[in-house]
Amino acid sequence: QGSQKRSNSTPENPRPKRTLSSRSPYVLFSPNSFSPSVTPSQKYTARSSRGEVVASFGSVQGPSWSGRGGRGCTPKLFGPLEENLTKSYKFMFQKTLDVREVLSWRIEELGDALKSHHHLEDFASVSLLAQEPVTVLGRIGCDSNGKLNAKSVVLEGDREHSSGGQIPLDLLELKEYSLFPGQIVALEGTNSTGRSMVVSKLYEV
Repeated sequence: QGSQKRSNSTPENPRPKRTLSSRSPYVLFSPNSFSPSVTPSQKYTARSSRGEVVASFGSVQGPSWSGRGGRGCTPKLFGPLEENLTKSYKFMFQKTLDVREVLSWRIEELGDALKSHHHLEDFASVSLLAQEPVTVLGRIGCDSNGKLNAKSVVLEGDREHSSGGQIPLDLLELKEYSLFPGQIVALEGTNSTGRSMVVSKLYEV
């Protein structure tokens, strides 16, 4: 009946693909249109309470301390000498060898606790081929940079029994388990192929 008008679309006057909604701004997006003004507001610059003391406790402010004598006084360290810093020390500075020694000592300490608590025999090496179940000690790790899952769990053996060797773990025989990277555990399982250890029992701290 009545012809509907169609907007002309030419290279000089292209038609927009989508019509702007009523909420959309009519100006193009730019830092000037969406960013707040850099200059502070008038209320902030005209405030009258800049640096004003609102509340104070006590009547003496900025006391001066003075002492008498003390010429023959020599300071002494309080506590054992090995627990005090007598020279400059790099705060939060750790050497890689020191970190390794601490982690190895932690595995040995928790390994002794696991052995005495669960009445375990001596630990075996993670790289030892074993058709019969053996008990190994180590730290849980991940074979990739991703998240820890059932197929990416590896066991890094202790330095005393396994010389720090690693072996992938097969956890299909375990009914339930909860592991995280860095966890110290003792495992019982078989290593018939030398490529992975089939875990049958998990001992946690």
